[in-house]
Amino acid sequence: MKQKRFTFVMPIMIIVMVVALWMLNEEYSEVQLGIRVIIAIGAALFSGVISYFLFPENEEKKRG
Repeated sequence: MKQKRFTFVMPIMIIVMVVALWMLNEEYSEVQLGIRVIIAIGAALFSGVISYFLFPENEEKKRG
């Protein structure tokens, strides 16, 4: 059942990381690349944890 949660969590994390890297590259290009990557990884992990707890585990049982 937890596999179903990760089908939503992983794409959200990837999208957040890509968007964070793009935004940091556009507006804060004076920040070193390593720091930008660390910030983007932190944003991806944070959004993954939040989305993991926001998506219900047994959504099918509640509907039926």
